[in-house]
Amino acid sequence: MTSHTHPYAELAARLGGQASYFTTSEGELTGYTAGDLGASTPVILVHGWPEFASCWEPIARELLKAGHPIIAYDQRGYSPGLRPEALEEYTVEKLVNDLGEVATAAGTDRFHLVGHDWGGVMGWAAVPHMPDRIATFTSLASAHTRAHGEMIAQDPDQYERMEYLRKIRHHPDQIVTSMLRDDAAKLRAVYQGVIPCHVEDSYVQRFSDAEVFAASLKYYRALGLGTDMPTQPITVPTLYVWGSEDAAFARCSAELTGQYVEGPYEFVELTGRSHWLPEEAPEVVATHLLTHFARG
Repeated sequence: MTSHTHPYAELAARLGGQASYFTTSEGELTGYTAGDLGASTPVILVHGWPEFASCWEPIARELLKAGHPIIAYDQRGYSPGLRPEALEEYTVEKLVNDLGEVATAAGTDRFHLVGHDWGGVMGWAAVPHMPDRIATFTSLASAHTRAHGEMIAQDPDQYERMEYLRKIRHHPDQIVTSMLRDDAAKLRAVYQGVIPCHVEDSYVQRFSDAEVFAASLKYYRALGLGTDMPTQPITVPTLYVWGSEDAAFARCSAELTGQYVEGPYEFVELTGRSHWLPEEAPEVVATHLLTHFARG
């Protein structure tokens, strides 16, 4: 279903695709598709925090040029049609289920999965949950969940980098107010000046609705709730792309990640790049993705 009021109507048109509402058992997720989903294995692109599915436009354009159809969606909380109140509705298990239902709603049984930040966190759990559906997995920025957890416990630098997470968990209301004050100055600072201004402005515009921003924080607040999703074994071909200037994921976590992958694995370090790989380095990322997809 599409509409002139759809947030991705213009973006989808630029890609020659369609703005979509993916109907799941719990509600609708906003997104877009492009390319012939039945012609070859689609690529599902899953954003992180604080972003929306619009982060993928430059990468999607490169993938489409190479003949790969794409599916991108706003995760729960970000999508107005699926924004539950309860914290337990924002567990990783829920995010993984959403992925499977989006793929089914789009009519695809098997797909390449690319996740950034929380999209990557979700992906590390999705692969063991549905290995037959995921042709390849790529995590942008996010280290394997267990590697990251180990380093938070062992490495002072990685522990300090997670201070924002602890603040979100303990003072969510204060974080919402603080981040959105003064034309979202603190939220804008999170992007480190590396995201194109028009993209940053689009994020801030949508997050200026405090309800949306508060929902996005529930991912962090829900950690430890619900079923503990296994993040092993990782048996599908896996690519991990990490920027050397990532503010959240330290080198120790990045380098340990490979120990938790049993299938074919490639680690790519982008020297001088930040956490914001989809927006900052789309052409470089797309080149690595195309090579990686050939393995699946």
